[in-house]
Amino acid sequence: MGRWMKPEIYPLMAAMTFATGMCIFQLTRNVLLNPDVRVNKAHRTTAVLENQEEGEKYAIHGLRKFLRTRPPEVMPAINHYFSNTTD
Repeated sequence: MGRWMKPEIYPLMAAMTFATGMCIFQLTRNVLLNPDVRVNKAHRTTAVLENQEEGEKYAIHGLRKFLRTRPPEVMPAINHYFSNTTD
């Protein structure tokens, strides 16, 4: 592996590994938790599922609940420093 693996390739491999991991995570999350994905036969036979609570639980997960209470700033200290005006 050392013969064809050059040091210039490491950042590209890191980025591709991260992107592939994120894709696998999202696909697994959708297959296992998404209420619109029907894996078992009982859910596939019904045309419309009555699962509004399950859909809301999927859409409003813990990270969104946490971010909802936070201000929408990436770097609050820099934002406050540059927006602090004295009239």
